[in-house]
Amino acid sequence: MWRAFRTGGVCDLRPRRGGGAGPESPGSPGSGDEPVEGGPRWPAARTVRAQAVAELLLNPPPPERGRVGALRLAGARVSGSLMLAGGTVVPYVQFDDCRFDEELVMPECSAGSMRFVRCLIPRLEAARLQVAGDLHLPQCVIPGGIRLSDANIGSDLLINQLTVRDERARRAVAADGLTVGQDVEAELMDVTGELSLRSARIGGRLSLRGAALRNPRGAFALNAARISVEHTLYLSAAVRPADRAGAGGRGATAGAAARSRDFVCDGALRLDDGRFGNAIVVHRARLTPHDQQQVSLRRVQAQELCFTPQQPPTGRVVLTGARLGGLVDNPRSWPPGRLSLTGLTYDTISARADFPLAERLAWLRAATPEYAPEAYERLAAALRTGGEDADAREVLFAKQRRRRESLPLAGRMWGWLQDVTVGYGYRPGRAAVWMAVLWALGAVYFTLHGTPHPADDGYRPHWSPALYALDLLLPVIDLGQDNAWRMAGAAQWVTSAMTLLGWVLATTAAAGASRLLRRGS
Repeated sequence: MWRAFRTGGVCDLRPRRGGGAGPESPGSPGSGDEPVEGGPRWPAARTVRAQAVAELLLNPPPPERGRVGALRLAGARVSGSLMLAGGTVVPYVQFDDCRFDEELVMPECSAGSMRFVRCLIPRLEAARLQVAGDLHLPQCVIPGGIRLSDANIGSDLLINQLTVRDERARRAVAADGLTVGQDVEAELMDVTGELSLRSARIGGRLSLRGAALRNPRGAFALNAARISVEHTLYLSAAVRPADRAGAGGRGATAGAAARSRDFVCDGALRLDDGRFGNAIVVHRARLTPHDQQQVSLRRVQAQELCFTPQQPPTGRVVLTGARLGGLVDNPRSWPPGRLSLTGLTYDTISARADFPLAERLAWLRAATPEYAPEAYERLAAALRTGGEDADAREVLFAKQRRRRESLPLAGRMWGWLQDVTVGYGYRPGRAAVWMAVLWALGAVYFTLHGTPHPADDGYRPHWSPALYALDLLLPVIDLGQDNAWRMAGAAQWVTSAMTLLGWVLATTAAAGASRLLRRGS
């Protein structure tokens, strides 16, 4: 190992297919095809002491001339606890297909880049770890959990196909306050316990495609409150090869079938107060909170939320106070009767499947148990931004009907009258229809009634039943008929009723028109 370090070469202890241990070239048959978890105990010939590894990393020998020193160890059993706490590791470090007997202890350690590929590590303690380059843990198995609280990764954190279990406490991955300069790739990861990323700062994207997060005991499967992601959060499906070449996972075997795996969150999901520079993508995801748990996105900020899971979440979805540039969904996105949209704002709304307006209004009503005018106004504004003016007016019409339910009796009666007559101003044609009907009825009545007495005995104008009925219905315009004749008996009551109905129609029409002008419909 020390000789390989000085040349920057690989100390490969993986067995050949024919048996025995010895140097293997990358990709050679038999290298790395053993499971790192389970199986018989590895022989002494493949064992290196953790103390020797620590001495090599913390006090490295000078490299050979023209070479760069690096620790590249493959297929080794590391006995004892590797203690690097508080130390400074200058050389490049990579472990492939290794087994660690005890936990890896690196709190407050400083390093360049570190890679652990397909390793078995009982537990990783790395709070406040400082890595200038990358930290890679792909396909590793860590049964005792990971602690990366307040760690700082200068470039990428790669933990694809990582398996983590929770044997000590409920938090399998404790990465609160983690800072990553670029991307966090956690695709096809398998976590049993809580994945905690509270107040984490990620300079690129956070990809949890195909990850399976399960916490049967605790409150959260994913707890990422106050997280900041400069690009996109992916909670969606991933495609993985059905079979891989042996050591190093150096690509899929020829003709290997590929299959996809949905993102799974079995437990509560929390993104409260998160900030996302681009989007939150929840697509082909299975969200199954337990009992009274929630999918909570309170006060998140993102340019877009694409919420199209495989099926509606089993728990409540909360978007209270969220601020979104765009909302993308479909009719099957939301759990019936378990959605909260209070204070949600968005500029545009669209659906990946047919989402009729009637269903959209039912969705909005179910999400606002108490009347909230801003929810209807926000939806109408988003529809209008998308060029759907007719649908926007329908939403505002539904808002007025919903408002009527919260009014006292007199207000409800006045609202009902506006609804029937002019549709709160969003059905202006209704006023014209009512006016035409009343005009026709009035004209017929006054025709059958006969010619009335003139109001002025010295002046006898021409009697026109149609003009007289129209003059009664128009409260502002004077056609010269209303004041020219004197009605008596039942005709006087009909005249008064038509005048009153004319004023009611005119008032409701004016109220509706002013509402339309105020809302810019």
